[in-house]
Amino acid sequence: MTLPMRSQPFDTRDFRRALGQFATGVCIVTARDQAGHPTGLTVNSFASVSLEPPLVLWSLARSSSVFAAFDAAPHFAVNVLAADQLDLSNRFASPGERFTGLEWEEGHHGLPLLRGCLANFECTVAARHEGGDHIIFIGEVARYDARPGEPLLYSGGRYALATPHDGL
Repeated sequence: MTLPMRSQPFDTRDFRRALGQFATGVCIVTARDQAGHPTGLTVNSFASVSLEPPLVLWSLARSSSVFAAFDAAPHFAVNVLAADQLDLSNRFASPGERFTGLEWEEGHHGLPLLRGCLANFECTVAARHEGGDHIIFIGEVARYDARPGEPLLYSGGRYALATPHDGL
């Protein structure tokens, strides 16, 4: 079955709905701002780029309240959330002081590493690329850690859980 292509003008709301059909993991990217304070936000734009060298990417809207901090930061950490970390995801997706009362560990270059995550990737910014209303950050992974568990997912504008699949 062939689906009809959408015609112009481009409907950004409809486009966003179509993108929501792609399930993603949920991460919190953290860094230190220019004053040395921890900062972070929830993202679902994380992806691997290369194994040699080890590179990952994520993107950030220029309109984000934390844009200036990340644009100036030479390092960032990606914290991959577990299925039981929905509250943490919501905390970092909301405005306000996200680290108040939160227990976290300090990683390489003082990067904030969140506890209980499935994986943490400590990165040095290797490149920044223009991406429309976003900046795409490419990071070279200096250190990482991972543990088994079920991931928190995002699909269709809501959180989701993975269901094991034994294949066809």
